[in-house]
Amino acid sequence: MKPMVDLKKQYAEIKDEILVTLNGILESSQYILGKNVHKLEDNIKDYHGVMEAVGVASGTDALRLSLVAMGIGGGNEVITTSFSFFAIAEAIVHAGAKPVFIDIEPDTYNIDPTLIEEKITERTKAILPVHMFGHPADMEGIINIAKRYNLRIVEDCAHSFGASLNGQKVGSFGDAGCFSFYPSKNLGAYGDGGMVILKETQVADNVRKLRNHGSRGGYSHECLGHNSRLDEIQAGILLVKLKRINEYNEKRHERAHLYTKLLSDIVTCPSEKEGSYHVYHQYTIRSDKRDVIQQKLREHGISSTVYYPSPLHLQEALRFMGHSEGDFSVAEQASKEVLSLPIYPELDEEDIYLTSEIIRKA
Repeated sequence: MKPMVDLKKQYAEIKDEILVTLNGILESSQYILGKNVHKLEDNIKDYHGVMEAVGVASGTDALRLSLVAMGIGGGNEVITTSFSFFAIAEAIVHAGAKPVFIDIEPDTYNIDPTLIEEKITERTKAILPVHMFGHPADMEGIINIAKRYNLRIVEDCAHSFGASLNGQKVGSFGDAGCFSFYPSKNLGAYGDGGMVILKETQVADNVRKLRNHGSRGGYSHECLGHNSRLDEIQAGILLVKLKRINEYNEKRHERAHLYTKLLSDIVTCPSEKEGSYHVYHQYTIRSDKRDVIQQKLREHGISSTVYYPSPLHLQEALRFMGHSEGDFSVAEQASKEVLSLPIYPELDEEDIYLTSEIIRKA
């Protein structure tokens, strides 16, 4: 079965540098919050043009610790999208707050800013947009609302490392930008990892304490924290890949445009709004024949995945919120029609032609 992402191909290209890096870390025997973590934080901070960057154990922790570091918790509400991975709801609830869902734009699958204001209450403290599949959310609209109501913005950038809007990198618009380094991400580690980029030193210091048991170091603990440190080995691997991230993203961009050229007359292909640089973490088509297309691809040994088969408001774990089918119709319809195709920098053009041909005949 041809995979959604072939990490072996990427490893083959950078193997020598990876092994040198790993050997250096093993020889140093410094594994926790060492020089590679600090260098990665500095490089990612510079890449995004922000004041602070803090490495954590996962993208989920990046979200959760950011909210807690800003004092968002019990009794507070965070407005977010109903169409994303479960981690955003999980992080909000684990921070002690309540997720308040709204529907999405049908073309980008991002949170619809025109629906935010009607959900704001005296308990609302933040807006949490997701740059879905690698396409930047409408940050101008979100920022205008946040300023009007004095709300924090926490960007979920798990899909969108390197994406930009009018030349500005996503993650640098809000109060915090949260990244996942899960292996299949555009910038992926060889295990879990995450990063928070921030504008405020005080909030960054809070995240640093929270990731390390509430401590600045030693055995003095100022608050109840967590064990959520970015691993030194993963940081070393990410440093090797970070040097190539613009190249990786551009190759994804080229492959996505080839898919669109071959498929746009028979399925709905991803949009790319003016001023947006889409990094195509996923190349997601849309069709009312989604299940037939997926079955045909499976028969020919080609992977495809539905991201996401159920909107968040219909997840079993969130039934306590009282939502039902029909509450967010755009997200619900998307979940019945979306299908993500294989895409990664090393994907051969021949595979794109083959996949597209099978879809055309489905």
